[in-house]
Amino acid sequence: MGRIAALIPAYRPGMALVEVASALVDSGFAAIVVVDDGSGPDYAPVFRALAGLRGVRILRHAVNLGKGAALKTGLNHALVEFPELAGIVTADADGQHHPADILRVAQRFAASPEVLVLGARAFAGDVPLRSRFGNAITQNVMRVVAGQRLVDTQTGLRAIPRGLAERMLAVPASGYEFELEMLIAAKHLGFDVFEEPIRTIYEAGNPTSHFEPLRDSMRIYFVLLRFGLISLATAALDNLLFYVLFRATGVVGTALLCARAVAVIFNYAAVRRAVFLSREQHKIVLPRYLLLVVANVGLAYALITLVSTYLGVGVMVSKVAVESLLFIVNFMIQRDFIFARRPGAAAGRDSKG
Repeated sequence: MGRIAALIPAYRPGMALVEVASALVDSGFAAIVVVDDGSGPDYAPVFRALAGLRGVRILRHAVNLGKGAALKTGLNHALVEFPELAGIVTADADGQHHPADILRVAQRFAASPEVLVLGARAFAGDVPLRSRFGNAITQNVMRVVAGQRLVDTQTGLRAIPRGLAERMLAVPASGYEFELEMLIAAKHLGFDVFEEPIRTIYEAGNPTSHFEPLRDSMRIYFVLLRFGLISLATAALDNLLFYVLFRATGVVGTALLCARAVAVIFNYAAVRRAVFLSREQHKIVLPRYLLLVVANVGLAYALITLVSTYLGVGVMVSKVAVESLLFIVNFMIQRDFIFARRPGAAAGRDSKG
């Protein structure tokens, strides 16, 4: 526990935060860091009480910057001030995480300090509809986007390995979507994810939660839709070039190869960094990616020719139909084989960038 810090981002918290921090003081954490995310003078008594607790450090934002920004401020402080840390346990300030659960997640992490440990709620009993519904949607979309079957994708109680925490500092997300970015990054940087069951605690009406269902859900799901948006942009570029070249030459193969070559340059750069967060060396990733492209072009050519010749469907319509069918297959191959590190490989290769 001496190589683990506790971090709590706080925006307009209640006195329950003081109770949680008090319970953690004698638990052996290297430090307990609380980030005041621009709560304002009305909440000064809460932070004065926190500052009076032994081992609690208060960091402040002048204005509210968002949960992700507060987490990054706290992560950076902990990593700089405690260079021997194995990781950081984060918890919410709204009383939803019992101190015993925070300690259990920390202890589980201490046994496997290269694993991202999530405190997973069961979502049973009297749970607010927006929380139950939001997690159910995100849970299912995460299965497709990151290939992970997780019970609680939105939990704020998590133990983050040092290597993953360092990588997350460069992620631009500043709101609730930051925590979803972390799950996607863990997948593609090769960090195993383990879920530790915790109790589900909600106050009546959930008054201390600052999650805005419409705004924050849209930001979260935009993270999940990035691959689709980049794929649509790639498809638009590819199809436009294919149409122009096919009209000019009348040769499907030539038009397909030339259009795909240009689209691949755009797609590779975009999905490598913006979707899969890969920092693997090009000499490792690029050959696998190009092999997929070659196989995809060959299969697409055969299917387009088959559909347009034997079914009498126009070439452009055939191309769109065929590549729509190949979309999910291509995504899953890129997700699990092209850009993802093998689980457990993150620690040994992290310093290479």
